[in-house]
Amino acid sequence: MSQRNIRVQPTEDRAVEEQDVEIVERKGIGHPDSICDGVAESVSRALAQEYLDRYGTVLHYNTDETQLVAGTAAPAFGGGEVLDPIYLLVVGRATKTYDGQRFPAESIALEAARDYLDETFPDLDVGTDVIVDVKLGEGSGDLQEVFGEDGTVPMANDTSYGVGHAPLTETEQIVLNTERQLNGPYSDDNPAVGQDVKVMGKREGDHIDVTVAVAVIDDYVENMSEYRETIEGVREYVSDLAGEYTDRSVEVHVNTADNYDEGAIYLTTTGTSAEQGDDGSVGRGNRANGLITPNRPMSMEATSGKNPVNHIGKIYNLLSTKIAQSVAEQVEGIQEVQIRLLSQIGQPIDKPHVADAQLVTDDGVSVADVESEVQATIDDELANITDVTEAVIEGDISTF
Repeated sequence: MSQRNIRVQPTEDRAVEEQDVEIVERKGIGHPDSICDGVAESVSRALAQEYLDRYGTVLHYNTDETQLVAGTAAPAFGGGEVLDPIYLLVVGRATKTYDGQRFPAESIALEAARDYLDETFPDLDVGTDVIVDVKLGEGSGDLQEVFGEDGTVPMANDTSYGVGHAPLTETEQIVLNTERQLNGPYSDDNPAVGQDVKVMGKREGDHIDVTVAVAVIDDYVENMSEYRETIEGVREYVSDLAGEYTDRSVEVHVNTADNYDEGAIYLTTTGTSAEQGDDGSVGRGNRANGLITPNRPMSMEATSGKNPVNHIGKIYNLLSTKIAQSVAEQVEGIQEVQIRLLSQIGQPIDKPHVADAQLVTDDGVSVADVESEVQATIDDELANITDVTEAVIEGDISTF
């Protein structure tokens, strides 16, 4: 019999899919906030892997305070230029001395940040368009006591919580996959579409409006006509994509602030609004599941950049989402599940202060009918909580 405190109860709300109004947002990988998330997480993975390679264990660090100061640019059809570079500051703490050895934390962080930018933004010249700086304070090797050495389960670094839900609604699926596809297969074939793609979904009853903001890269459009063709291509693509996830009526709007008569359009040189006055910060955008969902409980913790060993702000948000997905997939009769995990500082992370599952069940199914199966699924995921750490370090789990 498990000694974990696992609670299962019915929710007092209707399932989000049945609510009258639903709002969902995703900030794409090129949004300034997401740039900070991506850099912070890449630096985090690089530090964790290098600690493992050198010392056989992950030492204390966090890089979740990364900040971006926007530059200025002069985009123009056929190709403009960056006038003042973007400034990106990776901020946090890292263990720089362990077992009598010095560890090059800032050099590793700088290389990881530059590599991420190079790989993610083909039209951003890391040598001239962005300045990358690193300031990591000294962490403490003494904090290894809570990090779970010798195969023990790590102790929670804080009294905090994480939340997750499943399955995704139709609107959530549309919003999430719109950005992923535009920043994937679609942009591969249409390089004018920059990485700064922001998607907002609004459902009222059975009608869904999808508003997409796309940073168009000036190198690939020669005139206003080609710009307008790019926008129309995105609109048609997203409209078709949405039909894969819903039978509801969907209307897609792209770059609604454009004014063609005045020549006021969303044209960029680098593919991100960070080139022109839009600052960024870790944790200010997408939650751990990649979405911003005001219809659901959310944690305000920044997931990206935190250490993946015992930092509850990271582990419990990722695990809550994973648990919710497992419950929704494995337990029949559940329409919607919301998971909340609460830690207590200094206690093993696999034994939360409470693990709470709130359910909306199908007609004819009571919570009592599925309670034991839900508890067993949660218990199994908690027993294997260190798998999350390994997956994060390997880059198998997205944090934003």
